[in-house]
Amino acid sequence: MSHSASAGHHGDSHHDGAHGSMKSYIVGFILSIVLTFGSFGLVMVEGVSRSIAIPGLIILCIAQLLVQLIFFLHMGMDKSQRDNTLTFLFTVKIIAIIVVGSLWVLHNMNANMMPGM
Repeated sequence: MSHSASAGHHGDSHHDGAHGSMKSYIVGFILSIVLTFGSFGLVMVEGVSRSIAIPGLIILCIAQLLVQLIFFLHMGMDKSQRDNTLTFLFTVKIIAIIVVGSLWVLHNMNANMMPGM
């Protein structure tokens, strides 16, 4: 196979639709910057109470996570993105099982093995 034929075939694999366009990367980058400055501003502005700052930070954190997952990690329910999304959801499920199971075991150990405390 000639060099030009293999280079043409290799170049086609980068445009399979699973990756975002330059426009989507720029939108994701701008949203990430806005959310980051929003979080920073929420913490640094004087006069914002903790009862407003903490829920605000949680909301901005979740929004930042969604922007990262959708625009940069290509999570979605489109056919080309479904494998990424299902792998991510399976990973989150396994981590949740490990964390919740560990907390349950530690709680039961504390309740059953140290009754004098």
